[in-house]
Amino acid sequence: MAIDDPAQRTDPSDRTPDTTAPASPDPAPDSTAPTANTAPTSLWGALRPLVLRLHFYAGLLIAPLLLVAATTGFLYSLSYQAEKVIYRHELRAPVGDRTVPLSDQLDAARTAHPEGTVTSVRLPSEEGATTRVLMSTPDSEEFTSLAVFVDPYTAEVRGALTSYGSSGALPVRAWLSETHRHLQLGEPGRVYSELAASWLWVVALGGLLLWTARKRASKRALVVPERGATGRRRTLSLHGSLGMVAVTGLVLLSATGLTWSAYAGGNITAIKDQLGSATPAVSATLDSDSDSDSGTGGTGADTGGGHEGHESMEDMPGMEGMEGMEGMEGMHGKGGTDVGVDLAVVAARQAGLDGPIAVTLPTTGKGYVVAQTDNQFPARLDSVSVDPANGMVMDELRFADYPVLAQLTRIGIDAHMGLFLGLPNQLLLAALALALILLIVWGYRMWWLRRPTKERRLSAGRPIPRGAWRKVPLRLLLPLGAVTALVGWFLPLLGISLLVFLALDGALGLRARARAART
Repeated sequence: MAIDDPAQRTDPSDRTPDTTAPASPDPAPDSTAPTANTAPTSLWGALRPLVLRLHFYAGLLIAPLLLVAATTGFLYSLSYQAEKVIYRHELRAPVGDRTVPLSDQLDAARTAHPEGTVTSVRLPSEEGATTRVLMSTPDSEEFTSLAVFVDPYTAEVRGALTSYGSSGALPVRAWLSETHRHLQLGEPGRVYSELAASWLWVVALGGLLLWTARKRASKRALVVPERGATGRRRTLSLHGSLGMVAVTGLVLLSATGLTWSAYAGGNITAIKDQLGSATPAVSATLDSDSDSDSGTGGTGADTGGGHEGHESMEDMPGMEGMEGMEGMEGMHGKGGTDVGVDLAVVAARQAGLDGPIAVTLPTTGKGYVVAQTDNQFPARLDSVSVDPANGMVMDELRFADYPVLAQLTRIGIDAHMGLFLGLPNQLLLAALALALILLIVWGYRMWWLRRPTKERRLSAGRPIPRGAWRKVPLRLLLPLGAVTALVGWFLPLLGISLLVFLALDGALGLRARARAART
């Protein structure tokens, strides 16, 4: 992300070979806006001043939001490893000779916390890990549970912590997640993160166009900073080369982040629904005569919306329906009996669900839902429902049977959260966040170095002059305007903020012309 003009009159090597003539009524000495008497030599020569102005102002105005998102995202990417250290006592237990029945572990959690109602349980993913029993309590906030950690070898309760979302984020990671998502301001705060994500890809791709179009001796200079450069030229070289390396990751972060945003995310979900690519959910309905709630591999009508409802950036597939489980204890199958959670797990294992799993307990009219929770590549995210009356598998849903768009959405979200590739994924996210922070700092430094120090010591850097759009050929301007309108509709906060900027910029332009006319 750059917030400065990469072309400087005092440094000819920074100019693109096809840039327009610099003549302009604007008094700024480094203006690149074409005048009425100057014809662009190419489409890029006409388009470049417009891209430059958009890149400059978008970077300048959105950079504070991106800086917050990058800083909190950097901390969040490290929180997975921090959890293992901070909550080691709750997460780990001495390895024993054999495990006790899962039902006994649930009873231990209920005895330790009689105020809670068990909603689901996550089995240990490896030897030495504890069983995580999730409970709803009278004082539980939305999308939170009380996680009771039970030693699977002795049924000893090792502690209890608040757990956020179905990914099981514990207090430290949950706090960083919510700060990254909405600055601890709730739903109104989500505007900040969506606005940052909406503009990130625009700034990144604009910088890519400006950087790759510059004249240079070799392609190596695209990604390697210039040796011997000093001052602003050195900062520009660092900014451009790092941006070239990070641009793909930044665009992907923007795209995946928008999938669970409030407004753009709603549009993405609507398109997926129209294409028949909504995320499906296993049917756990016990009444086979109910057409409204049944259906193998449906679209999740009977088990909640998971990520599709955008309730939480932590929602994971196969865990739909965890909300609203109050009063589930004492629920039984059609015949008034319950085979128990242990046999439900056996049935799921026999159905092919290996690896880490989570079990959602029955509620009225619903059976057990057993789902794999291994988000790491190759992902294991299959799920089955089990009839509590007889332990028979009622429905199966394989991740391989998801619509392609639903699979890509799931993978993209997991990669954005640092789950898809585990520790390497988290380190890559930390590197991208750090790169974005550096790009912002270098961008502001370039803007600061452009200030006219001889006139005013504390003045700001010179802006990119207005009027660049006037020299864009009509055959390019019309489709460009149509695409901008379409993108602005699809990404509402991008469109609204762009309109606000254009209105403000137009008002300032009229004011400047009126002042010039008077003088």
